[in-house]
Amino acid sequence: MTISARLRELSPAAIHEMIHKHWIVLIDVREPQEHAAERIEGALLFPLSSFDPSALPSLEGREVVFHCGSGKRSAMAVAQCLKRGIAHMAHMTGGIQAWKAAGLPTTR
Repeated sequence: MTISARLRELSPAAIHEMIHKHWIVLIDVREPQEHAAERIEGALLFPLSSFDPSALPSLEGREVVFHCGSGKRSAMAVAQCLKRGIAHMAHMTGGIQAWKAAGLPTTR
């Protein structure tokens, strides 16, 4: 099975609901300046440029979901996790761009 076959994609609407139900930990893999300019409230910053899957927070019964600007870097973060044997990861389709297009709130 290829990594792309195991990549779980979630819509911004689904992630919004999961955040409010405390089912997931949302991880932003964009760079610090991108995160500082605009972010999804509650997302933790783990830039892909220095990404270390072993440094991810404890799940505490929640799934880790990654997001970035458009979905490319978050998919790369999932791939890095899968290569290290860390499963149960997903990413947001379309990144923060899709989140905003869906009318969901961001913090500036």
